[in-house]
Amino acid sequence: MTAALRRRLRDERGNSLVEFSWLAVVLMVPLVYLVLTVFQVQKAAYGVTAAARDAGRAYVTADTGQDPYRRAVAAGELSARDQGVALSANQIRITPSRSPDCGPRGCVHVVVRTQVPLPFVPRFLFGRIPASVSVRADHEEVFDVYGDRTDGQGPP
Repeated sequence: MTAALRRRLRDERGNSLVEFSWLAVVLMVPLVYLVLTVFQVQKAAYGVTAAARDAGRAYVTADTGQDPYRRAVAAGELSARDQGVALSANQIRITPSRSPDCGPRGCVHVVVRTQVPLPFVPRFLFGRIPASVSVRADHEEVFDVYGDRTDGQGPP
């Protein structure tokens, strides 16, 4: 009876399935987490890029009498929300410029920043470990040469 028991214990049938299962779990869990993190950051990058572009366009196309800053912030927030990114007005910075490098009527420079929290990181770890990724987008929009902006809200 002891010889049969020893033979059975030395038999390795089924061990490869167990080893493969553990190896798959050990390798797949970090890989899935990495893919989820990359997708979250990429979604935010698309959102802030679209928000910066749309905010710049909304600012330079504002009609006389409209507040171009409020219009641009609203356009940026709406564009980011379409991409699944929540922005607030303090995350959108708009700076008009009359620099000759911008063109004859100047331009507006828009910077949008946000923080993307890493998935599945508990809130109590925020501040102790890097638990978010900073995403930033810059956009520069030139004022139209043939526009009618004479209200003093931006370059004439």
